[in-house]
Amino acid sequence: MNGVEALSQQAIKDWARADHGHGRLDAPAVEATLDNPLCGDRVHVGVRVEAGLIARFAQETRGCLLCRAAASLLGQRAPGMSAAQVEEAAAALAALLASGTEPPAHWAELGMFAPARGHPSRHKCALLPFRALRQAFDTASATR
Repeated sequence: MNGVEALSQQAIKDWARADHGHGRLDAPAVEATLDNPLCGDRVHVGVRVEAGLIARFAQETRGCLLCRAAASLLGQRAPGMSAAQVEEAAAALAALLASGTEPPAHWAELGMFAPARGHPSRHKCALLPFRALRQAFDTASATR
């Protein structure tokens, strides 16, 4: 399997297809929308934060398989996370993409993005949903 084919491995396809957390919250506390102008990815997240943890999370993502898989992963994993846990997951993914660092065991799913390591232009695709969630969390913290 060449490098480009590896970017669409079955795990990434499955996560993208599952589209966990897809939709919009009726009354989100905060929302964030980020774009990747180089490839056209767009992620919109809505978050309700209670007691410092994500109580509700929804995402609408238009983009490549990498971006949609990352958003779906967050759709499943984000509820119950703190800002520090969001940052830890984003940092683990960034390290995996930059240097091949293995993700922590409790974020083993991030390993599916390892084939993107050899494609620096695709790193932003996988990281965009994490950046949108961090931005929403930052907004929620600033409005308190």
